[in-house]
Amino acid sequence: MLLYNALSPIEDIEFLARSEHRSAVLAALSRGPQRRADLRESIGVSQSTIGRTLRAFDERHWISRNEGYYEATPLGAFVSEGMQDLLERFETEQALRHVWQYLPDESSGFTVDLVADGVVTVAAADDPYGPVNRFQSLLDGADRVRFVGCDVALLEPCTDELRRRIADGRHTELIGPPNMGDAIRSACPEEFADAIESGTLTVHVNEELPPYGVGHFDERVAISGSDPNSGTVRVVIDIDTPEAREWANAICTTVRNQCRALAVEPAVN
Repeated sequence: MLLYNALSPIEDIEFLARSEHRSAVLAALSRGPQRRADLRESIGVSQSTIGRTLRAFDERHWISRNEGYYEATPLGAFVSEGMQDLLERFETEQALRHVWQYLPDESSGFTVDLVADGVVTVAAADDPYGPVNRFQSLLDGADRVRFVGCDVALLEPCTDELRRRIADGRHTELIGPPNMGDAIRSACPEEFADAIESGTLTVHVNEELPPYGVGHFDERVAISGSDPNSGTVRVVIDIDTPEAREWANAICTTVRNQCRALAVEPAVN
């Protein structure tokens, strides 16, 4: 196959990636015909820059022109779709790069593809509680909640919301370490006992738990990871795909079957 100016595929990728506006222009033309002036305004580049870009695209047969309108050819649209996929992959990788070690490993069935379309919230210097706040917002808005994990630090800031959920009779299933059950029972002893007896609240406890958290909030799944040394919640990823729900249900069910149910007991003082 002859390539434009004998360029290698890597060189064409480099051409597109070297300037952000190039992939943006090709993506815009893949969505439909546009005039040069409209492109220049929407992309935010100079007239000379948009002119050079369009000429380079035309030489590669990535675009066509008709009565003053430019549009991506099937070849250009094909290249643009692949470039957008590549950019999205790198956006996902960069978001996870520094927190990957806190997430489930592959032996659990967890993969990057599983969360590629998810919302990634990472603890940052200017927002250290971002993951906890994201988790709490999911908890606040869900009718049915299922959570498994040893990360009590993720649930402690949500004590008030958990108390309201229990009092309102909203279905809540918690699978965690013994001290998690003790903390919830101490926070609302009367509501706790009533909810356990009615079945709207179920608590399973065990010393052996995954080093990550999995929450199921109605149709949305959240996966949390914490630094084992500091106990700080470093990342929460939430997503609502069928594949993520299937994975989360399998993890929660497997862990629950290894735990014991917490019975109604006097509050811990």
